[in-house]
Amino acid sequence: MALANGSVVTEFILLGLTDQPDLQVPLFLVFLVMYMITALGNLALIILIVLNSHLHTPMYFFLFNLSVVDFCNSSVIIPKMLMNFILKKNFISYVECMTQFYLFAFCVISECFILTTMAYDRYVAICNPLLYNIVMSPKVCYYLMLASYLMGFSSAIIHTGCILRLTFCDRNTINHYFCDFLPLLQLSCTSTYVNEIEVLILAGKDIIVPTAVIFISYGFILSSIFQMKSTEGMSKAFSTCSSHIIAVSLFFGSGAFTYLKPSSAGTMNNGKTYSIIYTILIPMTNPLIYSLRNKDVKLALRKTLRKKIL
Repeated sequence: MALANGSVVTEFILLGLTDQPDLQVPLFLVFLVMYMITALGNLALIILIVLNSHLHTPMYFFLFNLSVVDFCNSSVIIPKMLMNFILKKNFISYVECMTQFYLFAFCVISECFILTTMAYDRYVAICNPLLYNIVMSPKVCYYLMLASYLMGFSSAIIHTGCILRLTFCDRNTINHYFCDFLPLLQLSCTSTYVNEIEVLILAGKDIIVPTAVIFISYGFILSSIFQMKSTEGMSKAFSTCSSHIIAVSLFFGSGAFTYLKPSSAGTMNNGKTYSIIYTILIPMTNPLIYSLRNKDVKLALRKTLRKKIL
């Protein structure tokens, strides 16, 4: 058998969510519907932001990028996952596995920092409204997004490079529905100590640092809100932040439970459960959270539909 980057294994088998035959068809239909909602919701939000000039603001610029990353993340994971429910053995080649892992890591880490920039945007809007247009200029917004993608790119390169250094000898069944870091470590026939330290350091950096920035931002935001004399102003400030708080809590909470623990703690089945939240549920719910609770998006949707009808 040909070697793949020093590895004896040239293809893997994705075990999927469950091996119970009775659940295969129902789960296939459930996750297919979820993927359709995710794709349509994020694409609709992207199109609305592009077509409506009143949404060309920093907040919706960040939301546009969040939708792009969510769409890409779900498209990297779910189509291959759906094959687990209709195939007896879901094979993925070594190269495809490493590519899927890199793209997944890039999307997830980029989303960490996009959510962080969105928190900073809300901080400036509520705590320094008079300076908002200066502080959050188009140039600054582009730099913040570039930095978010660079963080995703660099961390994904490091994670993938550490996986490529491992040797996979005879075991090739991944106890997951996609090529994730911890399930791949379990298959290695060489020492994974360096990889475990690396994932704790980088995952800590990509989860703890953004979380700290978000908490500090919302600390200042809450302080400013409670100092407001107008009840209407307080209500408006809370409504603009609540959607982001929900998205952040789900995303960082599930990510922390999955990666910020030793590989021996818990079971891989728990890891699969937590990963469903940030790979499938969050990309699906983000467009719903930000649209159903947002008057500007609803107005943009009505205008766009009216133009199409007329």
